[in-house]
Amino acid sequence: MSRIGKLPIAIPAGVKVIYNLPEIKVEGPKGALSRIIMGGVSVALDDKFITVSRDDDSIKCRSAHGLTRTLISNMVIGVSKGFERLLEINGVGYRAEVKGDMLNLSLGFSHPVNFQLPSGITVEVEKMTKVKVLGIDKEMVGQTAAKIRAFRPPEPYKGKGVKYADETILRKAGKTGKK
Repeated sequence: MSRIGKLPIAIPAGVKVIYNLPEIKVEGPKGALSRIIMGGVSVALDDKFITVSRDDDSIKCRSAHGLTRTLISNMVIGVSKGFERLLEINGVGYRAEVKGDMLNLSLGFSHPVNFQLPSGITVEVEKMTKVKVLGIDKEMVGQTAAKIRAFRPPEPYKGKGVKYADETILRKAGKTGKK
């Protein structure tokens, strides 16, 4: 039995869950999310808990059990609290600003990088070097942060580039002079 899959999901106040086979919809104060539940997994709703169980012990059902429970849990957390991912921009002249649904980045290229934000994702910029990606879909928040980081990943010599706030960059020593 999956250790993660067998845990019940608590439904907080203000969150409404609707399950019509094969789709589950979760609505809360921050928005609404829906997802198709894969086969081999059953979802049971109570007033305060959601439980996920598998139909049999096949490899497909076992692998989908914990994943389905985690995806539903992320939906419940997303519509009630939301998710955020913090990015830091390091480098002389490197900065970011938000104009509407467009993120403008100056990352040392000869041109500015304009990134169109996906729907459901908002970005806040603090001090032009700290970028906060916010949204209710954990997968979309992480994917958007990864795309922003991919424009200029941090380099190991000076640490310039876009990095996650909790990421540590292993620094390398530069060239040594000739003797």
